[in-house]
Amino acid sequence: MDQAAGSAQDAARSVPVCYRHPDRETGVRCTRCDRPICPDCMVSASVGFQCPDCVRGGSGTGHAPSASRPRTIAGGTVTADPRLLTKILIGINLAVFVAIKADTSLLDDLVLYGAWPPKPFEPTSGVAGGEWYRFVSSMFAHEEYWHIGFNMLSLWWIGGPLEAALGRIRYLAVYLVSGLAGGALTYLLTSPTTASLGASGAIFGLFGATAVLMRRLNYDMRPVLALLVINLIITFNPAMSISWQAHIGGLVAGVVTGYAMVHAPREKRSLVQYGTCAVVLVLAFALVLVRTAQLT
Repeated sequence: MDQAAGSAQDAARSVPVCYRHPDRETGVRCTRCDRPICPDCMVSASVGFQCPDCVRGGSGTGHAPSASRPRTIAGGTVTADPRLLTKILIGINLAVFVAIKADTSLLDDLVLYGAWPPKPFEPTSGVAGGEWYRFVSSMFAHEEYWHIGFNMLSLWWIGGPLEAALGRIRYLAVYLVSGLAGGALTYLLTSPTTASLGASGAIFGLFGATAVLMRRLNYDMRPVLALLVINLIITFNPAMSISWQAHIGGLVAGVVTGYAMVHAPREKRSLVQYGTCAVVLVLAFALVLVRTAQLT
């Protein structure tokens, strides 16, 4: 009896336990260092699982440290500061706003408008006059305090969580593509002498992508939908003089690119995600070409 009891104790001691949690038995080992790891310590890799230490240090097999980093739902890399890019975008917008307040003439060089002078004269400025950079510069330009305040609060509330969910590069792609698509629709549908500016088109794109993400995760969509409806009501309020074209264009682009980001099949993830962004940009470019032909 004593011998049998001793054998059972020896067998129990031979069961591997997690190197970080000695009270947890496990049958899984790190594919790099071969140490036993429990489910809480497993980091999914291309083959098997790896321990947190090997993921951070890139030790064992010689693979790059980034090769097995934890990934977001869209395939982006999980980072220590998931809001870094959002902070940078807010910083750029604020810096441009300060520059405009210091020299108001700068605004004329940043806003988006179609052409000046209008027909029958040949345009010498505006997008039709060759100043295509205005599609980008207008995304970071604001004139009124309420405008930049509202946009930056929205960017922080919506953009931060979305950046964490998508990863930095994919988040930036949605932001820029949405802003450019909103600018293209504005250029197409508004008077060529009407100036527009602001990050609203890009931010509405983030709204659209957030709605798609929440649907994908089966979260309660009512809060984001309510916020979106409120913003659309403000958008179409005649007293606000808001460019609804930029908002709608950005929203549609955000929904399309956001859907590609969170629903792309794993084996073709990057191709589908960035290919969708390219398609949206090509369509926006086609709208710009059509409008430019009308104005020249």
